[in-house]
Amino acid sequence: MQTVMSKSLSELINERHSVRKYDSSYIISQEEIKNMLKEATLAPSSSNLQPWRFIVIQDQEAKKELRAIANNQEQVETASAVIAVLGDKEMYKSVEKVYRGAYEAGFMDEANMTRLIESTNKTYPFAPEEARKNIAAFDAGLISMQIMLIAKDRGYDTVPMGGFDKAQFMEKFAVEDRYFPIVLISLGKAAAPAFKTTRLPLEDVLIEYR
Repeated sequence: MQTVMSKSLSELINERHSVRKYDSSYIISQEEIKNMLKEATLAPSSSNLQPWRFIVIQDQEAKKELRAIANNQEQVETASAVIAVLGDKEMYKSVEKVYRGAYEAGFMDEANMTRLIESTNKTYPFAPEEARKNIAAFDAGLISMQIMLIAKDRGYDTVPMGGFDKAQFMEKFAVEDRYFPIVLISLGKAAAPAFKTTRLPLEDVLIEYR
């Protein structure tokens, strides 16, 4: 297993860059990927409904087929794994498990558990599907960034990719209609340095309210 590196969050943020050239011979174990995903699921989400699901693709033939779906992006095939982050349009169906788990862990009393379950069941199922997809996509962004920082902390590199055929992906990987693909994250060991990028000056993106 990769040794966890002792770096500050600030160092990780500054050192993380999107890598597109990977050592195709490097293998990350399924166990370590699962450990990274488990840690990443500590990310916040709307009403703590955790509307994310993952497909981890490591089979070489499957990665080759995925590359064709993902605009022929080389990193899809050469990275150790590709993590597909999916959104759950029916996240409210997990409400009982989510809040009962919090109750059994001693994080809330039974009255609060019941209130939150009832409140969720009165709102989320009746919200427009587009609104629920927006919630899931927003929360998927939070956990995706968490995955990439955790990977960097363990000495790995990543690149997020939104450029792929979502319909073909759903067909190829037999994704239920309840879920929808949001982003692919290549994960592996860099074979070449990432291209450095710049950012807009803070004054261009900060709107000060006085």
